[in-house]
Amino acid sequence: MSAVVLLAPGIHPEMRAVLEGKYEVFDMTGYEHPEDVPNLDPGRVRALVSKGESLLGAQLMDALPNLEIIGNFGVGYDGIDVAAAIERGVMVTHTPGVLTDETANMALILALAVTRRIPQMDAFVRAGRWSSEPVALASSIVEKTAGIIGLGKIGSGIARRVEACGARVAYHDRKKLDVSYDFYPTPVQLAEASDILFVSTYGGASTRHLVDAEVLAALGPKGYLVNAARGSIVDEAALIEALRDGKIAGAGLDVFESEPHVPEELRAMPNVVLSPHMGSGTHETRRRMAELNAANLDCHFAGEPVMTPVPEIAGQTG
Repeated sequence: MSAVVLLAPGIHPEMRAVLEGKYEVFDMTGYEHPEDVPNLDPGRVRALVSKGESLLGAQLMDALPNLEIIGNFGVGYDGIDVAAAIERGVMVTHTPGVLTDETANMALILALAVTRRIPQMDAFVRAGRWSSEPVALASSIVEKTAGIIGLGKIGSGIARRVEACGARVAYHDRKKLDVSYDFYPTPVQLAEASDILFVSTYGGASTRHLVDAEVLAALGPKGYLVNAARGSIVDEAALIEALRDGKIAGAGLDVFESEPHVPEELRAMPNVVLSPHMGSGTHETRRRMAELNAANLDCHFAGEPVMTPVPEIAGQTG
């Protein structure tokens, strides 16, 4: 009999398409607890596929007594209690690499959209105003400084893209890296030196509100914030205040603190470009994410090492 795989709520349909035929697949979408899912015996579940922002703690793991592996559909996994999984002998994997380029592309798109006022220009043309009104000028990123918080794979991808657009790159990370970009030891110092500040670090308790009112004040009234990483990294109340009071010029946001709920204040601001957490949102990338997640499950159930364990587990086994 094939292994039973349970999909957490909201998993992309591509994941189910890749798994069906090899596994017995159940979906928790619309249900609060595994025991509520029709025809599912929680004791038979051996694998759980989650999203990184989904809250997956010890209580849910305990409700699945034979759980062996959690496959995270995404690179970020801050919603998963990895310590609880390790304590219970549960493997945790994620899907790094396959979404790097697309997420870096989204960050660049947001930066260009907010600085070049693409939504406003689109509305201007659609409303038929071009023939009778002057067109407002936008801001350039050429010869500006793009500060990147977190110079990992995605942050490095952002760096390459903004360089190609003519910007200078600076960064903040936990330590100075062997790169040619200027390093700043704190987010505040990086913000002070930046015209556009990109958030590209991991989520979780250690980075919660890393970008706070002090960082935003340091970015200044001509500066822009771009976040395609995790909503929790930015103090959303402080961001709304900074935008409302002209402490920063604008923002491009793909992620939010309480998504899918986006504050009305942000939705009403013309100097903010909003996207519904679609950094990896292409057919091609979601397929690659699903295939890597499935490959991890295949390896595990074949008794082989998984391909992409999360770093906490990779550090134990590597």
